[in-house]
Amino acid sequence: MTVAQPLLNRACGPDIAFAEVDLTLGRTRILDKVSFNVAAGSVHALVGPNGGGKSSLIKTLLGQMPHHGQLTLTWPGEEQIIGYVPQALEFDRGLPMTVDDFMAAMCQRRPAFLGLSRKVAPAIDAALQRVGMLDKRKRRMGALSGGERQRVLLAQGLIPAPQLLVLDEPMSALDEAGIQVFERLLHEWRAAGTTVLWIEHDLEAVARLADRVTGLSRRVLFDAPPKQALTPDRLLSLFSIHPRSESIA
Repeated sequence: MTVAQPLLNRACGPDIAFAEVDLTLGRTRILDKVSFNVAAGSVHALVGPNGGGKSSLIKTLLGQMPHHGQLTLTWPGEEQIIGYVPQALEFDRGLPMTVDDFMAAMCQRRPAFLGLSRKVAPAIDAALQRVGMLDKRKRRMGALSGGERQRVLLAQGLIPAPQLLVLDEPMSALDEAGIQVFERLLHEWRAAGTTVLWIEHDLEAVARLADRVTGLSRRVLFDAPPKQALTPDRLLSLFSIHPRSESIA
């Protein structure tokens, strides 16, 4: 069985500090004074009920949501490379867009219809190889299974090599082979010192693979290593709270 290993290498990713982060949309408070830290080079999981604010929190981190409070990233050097893997890819499945076309659109400045640039092609080859999709690069994205599309999303998150990687339920559509690919990548990111902030519903995977877990249901209910965080009492409390019961008068 795969288990989380202690951090041995110097981190290349940032420390992240959320300090009393509030987010209100309309009359609904989505995040209520959220405070916790993500250690540099760690795999940090966010767990909680649907609607509990997990995706909103990472959108806040990525600068896509207005908020109150402080959000601080402390980088170890001048480079500040952030990778993001969304939960799913929404697109017209009838489009004649191949895996190569998608990777070109996501990973290079040159228009995708001109093909892969020589500068980026080796990195795209390597990323597709790492996720086991190199032999399907000429397939249409719409013809792939949900798990195969998720592997392609993982591949685009590898280019350029991120120092901070934000993952929004990356295991949701993966089959068993895809899960093994993801777990291998997670260990590689940890070994490289990449900071990983990971939303996940698979609590068994979180228990094995995360260094620390934050339970979020509009506010932080716990923040601890997996063995301390994922107890029956804490999980019952986390998943029994209605996350959006508070409205702003």
